[in-house]
Amino acid sequence: MTTFNYGEDHLTASLALAIARGEVKGIISAASRNKINQSSQVVANIADGDHAVYGINTGFGPLCTTQISKEETRTLQQNILMSHAVGVGDPIPTEVAKLMLILKVHALSKGFSGVQEATLDRIIWHIDHDIIPVVPSQGSVGASGDLAPLSHLFLPLIGLGKVNHKGKTEDVSDVLKQEGLESIELGAKEGLGLINGTQFIAAYAVLVVEKLRNVLIHADFTGAMMIEGLMASTKPFSKDLHNIRAYKGTQHVAEVIRILLNNSEVVESHANCTRVQDPYSLRCIPQVHGASRNAWLHLKELVEVELNSVTDNPIIFSEDHTISGGNFHGQPLALPLDYTCTAAAEIGNISDRRIYLSLEGDTPEVPKLLLKETGTNSGFMIPQYTTAALVSENKGLCFPASADSIPTSLGQEDHVSMGSISGRKTLQVIENVEKILGIELFCAAQVMDFHSGLKSSVAMQAIHDFVRKSIDHIEKDRVMSDDMEKAINMVKTGSLVEIVDKALAKENLNLETSFSTDFDRF
Repeated sequence: MTTFNYGEDHLTASLALAIARGEVKGIISAASRNKINQSSQVVANIADGDHAVYGINTGFGPLCTTQISKEETRTLQQNILMSHAVGVGDPIPTEVAKLMLILKVHALSKGFSGVQEATLDRIIWHIDHDIIPVVPSQGSVGASGDLAPLSHLFLPLIGLGKVNHKGKTEDVSDVLKQEGLESIELGAKEGLGLINGTQFIAAYAVLVVEKLRNVLIHADFTGAMMIEGLMASTKPFSKDLHNIRAYKGTQHVAEVIRILLNNSEVVESHANCTRVQDPYSLRCIPQVHGASRNAWLHLKELVEVELNSVTDNPIIFSEDHTISGGNFHGQPLALPLDYTCTAAAEIGNISDRRIYLSLEGDTPEVPKLLLKETGTNSGFMIPQYTTAALVSENKGLCFPASADSIPTSLGQEDHVSMGSISGRKTLQVIENVEKILGIELFCAAQVMDFHSGLKSSVAMQAIHDFVRKSIDHIEKDRVMSDDMEKAINMVKTGSLVEIVDKALAKENLNLETSFSTDFDRF
């Protein structure tokens, strides 16, 4: 198995997910252990001295001027975990909590935090044995780090809290007994080092990067299906057009559409038709999908910076050089997450417009409501109600959380990012868009059925065949929810990516990198 060196190697979103999913093993090298131990010794020396250093021998937040005796430093670190574990709401997904552990180990292993080697080894034990703390979803303002969720994340180190273990939620004290382990005793600064940081926001951002990439790919697939099925012009996807407005995302999407529709008899059949131009939801796919892809790329770049950063406080450079700064502030991720939230919502918005367009009956051979016999049959009218509801829900979720700030900590923390909310709601919006695109896939397959006398492009035919293996053509009203769920699942699981890659490979029509290529490449 491939290994990743915490604190040394460059961490990406895909690598973090690979570690979380057991595909890559994270380890701490001898060199990193040396740096960790040196930093831990510096903290121990400061704790033994009389010079006040925030978080090592002082209280926290508004109590930063209260000096703590050497005897009280260990009690202080345990107390901070207990007092700050005040999260509420449903638990976050186990994978997000596991990502938080991975991101925290990587940051602490850089040797600027003063944590003990044994503490990091215990966190890695939780990761490797899939014993993942239960973390409530609400309570972080994303400024002094994600204090509440990180406190819950690390309560198990001191024998408190609950963990997900072998598919069950158990008290960590019971699990430790089963494993023959004791809780650990935190040293000076360790509690603060564990709960200061942006790992809650960053873990959500990692999933956003992965899931939005999948959404962007499938939006191009379903958009291309609608272009073909609704007999739209392919001129708006011309390379010449996009070379004179050279946004990377726009050019990429236009190229994808050209490849997906290559040699389509359906497209060629109306090359000389009298229609002057198509509605924006078809004609402007490169501009809209491309803008969202640019937002995704920007977020991905910033997430990589954050994943390889030290975000706790204070930072330990040497015994004479410690800095109490603000690397824990979540604003660098909160802003792009809010921007990405809107970018994701727009993919759902334009998808819903294409669904609506497909129902109008203005395309030759394609009947109104996608059924030949209506009146007693409502056809595909109501699935668009569902996408309209999802689009509207997403609009409400697009208010930028980072536009708000409520002072905390008796005014010491007088500007906060609310980035934890940005991360949670962006993921929620993306999951809604997965449903919208699934319904578009469901409708687009029905649209394509009405052009059975003409050959589709190889990519479109491959997608259509795959859909029709589990969802039959609809001729009269039936309960559609099961069909819709099947289509939604195709989008969520990325099933179409391999199907399209294989179809294009047979025709030597691949992009420079295939759709299934590691998402660290654009």
